[in-house]
Amino acid sequence: MASLKDIKRKIKSVKGTQKTTRAMKLVSSAKLRRAEQVVKASKAYALKITDMIEEIAANIAKSQEELDHPYFKSVANPKVVDIVVVTSDKGLCGGFNSQTIKFVNAQIAKFESQGASVRLRAIGKKAISYFKFQNREMLDQIDGLSSSPDYQKAAEFIKKVVESYLNGETDKVVVVHNGYVNMITQEIRVDNLLPLDPNEFTPKAVSTSELEIEPDDDSVLEALLNRYFEYIMYYALIDSLAAEHSARMQAMDAATNNAKEMVKNLTVQYNKARQEAITTELIEIISGVESMK
Repeated sequence: MASLKDIKRKIKSVKGTQKTTRAMKLVSSAKLRRAEQVVKASKAYALKITDMIEEIAANIAKSQEELDHPYFKSVANPKVVDIVVVTSDKGLCGGFNSQTIKFVNAQIAKFESQGASVRLRAIGKKAISYFKFQNREMLDQIDGLSSSPDYQKAAEFIKKVVESYLNGETDKVVVVHNGYVNMITQEIRVDNLLPLDPNEFTPKAVSTSELEIEPDDDSVLEALLNRYFEYIMYYALIDSLAAEHSARMQAMDAATNNAKEMVKNLTVQYNKARQEAITTELIEIISGVESMK
């Protein structure tokens, strides 16, 4: 059995860990509230820009049978697929990153089984380090962005992806991240960024707008779509960050409870060892006294 000194040292160490995990839980809780506000505000922007795209797409559809635009030209059997994966820069958030990476690996296997070549673009240190360890070549990688989402940097990143698609270097672009549902739930979200599905931009009602669009519908649609792509990338970052904070909050709460239970068990162990030591000393004293009689 461990000595009283060793058990006491363990109790002190576990209590120190407990304080750390409790503090990390509180920090993540505060950061989560801020991230939730950003996510909610971004949804309002998304709804507005989607409505505008739907209206312009409807105007174009009036004069032609289908949208003749490179962003809407799908390929039945893509030969090259770009996957943009978003993970966190930091750990200690349970299975948050492993779930994302596991899903991406499944997607890679699926596309490769269909004869497609997969190119990876990674955001977040956890994805970068994992795929480097797996010797998986990455077309692009950036760290620091998932922990501090920046709209301008997200726009610059996705611009290169869109240009690669327009240049015919890739046939399909997919964005994968672990998204925020609520304080205890996260879910893997997949955005089929390019090509766009025209059905997703079908107007839900007949537009009564009499505004004239200049210079023309096609030019405005392309400008709006570029903003839409920027938004999708930025939203994936802020949504992933909110999910990361909720996952870390859960992980630190579980760690704090485990530390509390461990301290309880160690305290019981310490008391038993102390009682045994006292009993042993008493027996030795009594034995010594008896031997002197």
